[in-house]
Amino acid sequence: MNKIFVTLILLFALNCKSTHNQEKMGEEDIVLIAKGNLYGSGEEGIKAQNSVITEESVWQDLLAKMNSVNNVSDSFSESKIDFSIYSVIAIIDSVKSSGGHSLDLDFNPNSENIEVNVIRKSPEGMATTVMTQPYYIVKIVKSDLPIIFSTAKN
Repeated sequence: MNKIFVTLILLFALNCKSTHNQEKMGEEDIVLIAKGNLYGSGEEGIKAQNSVITEESVWQDLLAKMNSVNNVSDSFSESKIDFSIYSVIAIIDSVKSSGGHSLDLDFNPNSENIEVNVIRKSPEGMATTVMTQPYYIVKIVKSDLPIIFSTAKN
């Protein structure tokens, strides 16, 4: 009887720990760095991508490319990232032939992975005829879980 009781307590404790890990990534663990559009008509040379950046050199390369036509990183909430604690998720869409396009992200962490749902928004009605390239950049607390990207259109 005592063995069954101890086993039940251990199972409960392990389940609580697992649940804690699933809930570990809350809104406070996801920090928006920047959301907007590049206006260089693709001259930045950045292909559409869903990237997980874990190294300073890769982050600096992305910033240099993003700033090559217009200095967009001046409007970022931060550009110095402690990669021992955080990873950066950078979503960059393809170049669009009009304005009004944007991106949103929805995070769904679970015990097996972190799903990042990329939501692409298109203009409704009239839109400017300027070429744009939407981007969305966040930092998240480092995790051993794989990051999986999915896409939805809104």
